[in-house]
Amino acid sequence: MNRTNYMAQHVEQYLALRRAFGFQLNIAGQQLQHFARFADRTAGGQPLTQELALRWAQSSSTGKQTTAARRLLILRPFTRYLRTVEPLTEIPPDRILGPAQYRCIPYIYTDKEMRTLLEAASSLRPRGGLRARSFGTYLRLLSCTGMRPAEPLRLTCADVDFQSDTLTRIVVLHPTATKALQEYARVRDSFVKYPRSPAFFLSDDGSAFHHKKAIQAFRYLRRRLGWVRPGCRLPRLYDMRHTFVCRRLLAWHRDGVDLHVVSPRMLRDQLADELDLSAGDHLAAVAKFILHAAEPSREVRRT
Repeated sequence: MNRTNYMAQHVEQYLALRRAFGFQLNIAGQQLQHFARFADRTAGGQPLTQELALRWAQSSSTGKQTTAARRLLILRPFTRYLRTVEPLTEIPPDRILGPAQYRCIPYIYTDKEMRTLLEAASSLRPRGGLRARSFGTYLRLLSCTGMRPAEPLRLTCADVDFQSDTLTRIVVLHPTATKALQEYARVRDSFVKYPRSPAFFLSDDGSAFHHKKAIQAFRYLRRRLGWVRPGCRLPRLYDMRHTFVCRRLLAWHRDGVDLHVVSPRMLRDQLADELDLSAGDHLAAVAKFILHAAEPSREVRRT
């Protein structure tokens, strides 16, 4: 093996093997090739050591701990492979640089905040246009299903079954939610006679109301409502999912449901109303208590 590109050759062989088993490894492949160039440049022909792995992981221009940890997470499977052909290879310990992902503390919306956001969404420009309708209905769908922010915007018209109250044959809707989607579809079709996309949610020009547009609209409303304040946690679209789960747990708790047997897959099916907004400001703390009560033996790993 040519020692001038020693690591690059090993990386290419590793990627070819993994991809032969069906793994795409697009981002991981780019990162490993970057590591190979770094290794061949700074330690050409030498075994992969923990010191070399750490130097590369911490050489990112971002300087973030999570970036370094993520790089090491990508590198570790390759080091295990390399050790089978190069016994002097050192495998970096797991989490030696801490967690590879920073998890934001969830923001739980109050009933007042939800109503304020929905009212503000109705005033989005162009006035009287489809944008306000699309974004408002999208927010309501997030709040009553717990879907991830991008998921509703990937729906096509064929995915929405008004007869069976389902989305993509998986997400079961309450009849009030189905009625709201039907009303949106009626208004949408009156606005857009010749849609340029099969998407369920459309923009005024007939193109898909995609995730980027939703994020832009949400950030605009978040600033307008004064929710962007120094030192304060920022509400996110994803936090509607957290809010949904907490409210559903509280409702089950009030109804005497045994939370030991509740499956996360049941969450959407059991929603009793389109917007269940009666929990109050201490929702997050109460839901956390309920979760611990439901799983008394679960250990919480703090990082």
